[in-house]
Amino acid sequence: MRIIVRQAKLSEATAIARLHSAVADSLTRDFGPGHWSSKVSEKGVLFAMRMSTVYVVSDRTEVIATFQFGTKKPWAIDKSYFVQRARPLYLMAMAVEPSLQRRGIGRAMLEQAKRIAHEWPGDSIRLDAYDSPAGAGGFYSKCGFTEVGRVVYRGTPLIYYELIL
Repeated sequence: MRIIVRQAKLSEATAIARLHSAVADSLTRDFGPGHWSSKVSEKGVLFAMRMSTVYVVSDRTEVIATFQFGTKKPWAIDKSYFVQRARPLYLMAMAVEPSLQRRGIGRAMLEQAKRIAHEWPGDSIRLDAYDSPAGAGGFYSKCGFTEVGRVVYRGTPLIYYELIL
């Protein structure tokens, strides 16, 4: 599937928050309440846009997928699990509209993320995923990421993944 990933506009913060909330609702419906049930506000998205770079995939009228890249380590990542690299990028807050999942959008978006990371320039992509049925660990493994550790951070079981570029 061919998708176009572009940097999000400030005016899309509400749409991005709505997308994340739809994903949270879908995961909660499918797996029950958990850490994935948290809603994202427009204010939270605007903060993310200040602290990292937020990307979107949109059809002609709405945001259908998103992720963010940052150079600053997220709170839940323990660097000791990863290969020492000079320019790691952290992939965060990836989401695909629930009604469009399992159609190749997430995989295509990750391929674009890899291209962006090379241009950044980054030398690896790191992320964490929930270690639960609601988590996306299997998806990241299928997309070429290597599991580097499992931890419980503040009561949340996580799997760390890394892709060396």
